[in-house]
Amino acid sequence: MDFEPGTSILQNGAVKGSLRHARTAHNMSSSSLRKKSDLTLVPKVRFGCLRQLLVNLQEVIFGTRIWILFPAVPLAVLADSFGFPRPWVFVLSLLGLAPLAERLSFLTEQISYFTGHTVGGLLNATCGNATELIVAVFALSKDKIKLVKYSLLGSVLSNLLLVLGTSLFFGGIVNLKKEQTYDGRQAEVNSHMLLLALLCHSLPMLFPYAGGSADVAEGSVLRLSRAGSIIMLLAYVAYLIFHLWNHRRLFEEDKELDEYDDVVEEGPVIGKWSAMAWLVVVTLLIALLSEYVVTTIEDASETWGLSVAFLSIILLPMIGNAAEHAGAVIFAYKNKLDITLGVALGSATQIAMFVVPLCVIVAWVMGMNMDLNFNILETASLALSILASSSILQDGTSHYMKGLILLLFYIVIATCFFLTNDEVTLNNFGLSRSN
Repeated sequence: MDFEPGTSILQNGAVKGSLRHARTAHNMSSSSLRKKSDLTLVPKVRFGCLRQLLVNLQEVIFGTRIWILFPAVPLAVLADSFGFPRPWVFVLSLLGLAPLAERLSFLTEQISYFTGHTVGGLLNATCGNATELIVAVFALSKDKIKLVKYSLLGSVLSNLLLVLGTSLFFGGIVNLKKEQTYDGRQAEVNSHMLLLALLCHSLPMLFPYAGGSADVAEGSVLRLSRAGSIIMLLAYVAYLIFHLWNHRRLFEEDKELDEYDDVVEEGPVIGKWSAMAWLVVVTLLIALLSEYVVTTIEDASETWGLSVAFLSIILLPMIGNAAEHAGAVIFAYKNKLDITLGVALGSATQIAMFVVPLCVIVAWVMGMNMDLNFNILETASLALSILASSSILQDGTSHYMKGLILLLFYIVIATCFFLTNDEVTLNNFGLSRSN
């Protein structure tokens, strides 16, 4: 089932026009972990429906290099059903989320072949961090606001420090004799967006120091957070317009497509309706495992003697997005830093400017009081991470020392949350936080 670029086919839905479409850095990163499927035996199957099912299974389940982690999905379900220790359910759910998140990216890219650049770009932009959003929504449904804040903060820190640092470090080591460069304009746009997010997080944290009673300050912080969330969502819409239409050339260039033909497939490998059906299945599985993670993380914390803050900020994003992170490192290894920056900074921007404020609005609709006050320790970690990554990326060149500095930043922050118990993180310097 090989599709040539620029042709029209009919397989479970029509492909209109050219199959060549602009890919985001997120798509390219995930594509680096895909492998070409061996379909030589499939055409020999006599029944059309069975043949189609085998093609879909081959492409969706075994079309990734981390397919070996897929057994963790049913094992997590069985562990929960048969009453296995809750930490085992937590671990298996985390492992199962890794391939599912990568397959979600694959399926959104498949659908984008049939929808055109505009709809495909919006689909990729909104689904790029769908796993984090699903986990956050389930945590909100369980009234675990602190877990929402921890997990989203951890995703931003992971992208800015761990993913970017690892990529720049190993990319610099492998390319010692080459000058590594990238388009600094993309990094500049994302850095400015992250600074706006930092402002919206810092003011609610500082507001109680302005004076007044605690009850008045708490209500003001909540109103300020909701107003800031609306502003961030409007800014993210403007960012999407800037990204997908007005200045699209800054984020994706057609000339890059030829360079990555050996990594990224040129046409859809499954049909439109098959992709949509699989997208629903994968999303439901992510939702199921997310519920397991939310309900078992406190049990894992008590069993292992680790704080919920450490598990949520460090462990959860590290394992849950391992596939995307590995893809970013692979492209840095190949001296393709523009894609690496698109993955790391793009994901951090999406979480900070879209997922976090959206969770505040969703909590508002649900009658819950979630604000943007992440408290001093968490906000300071976010601020220093944004400032460090912005300053390191400002000159458009890279070497392994820049990556090492970012990794050391991440290690220090991880050590801080490893040594800090939940009571301290909930009550930094006398500031209380509900839930």
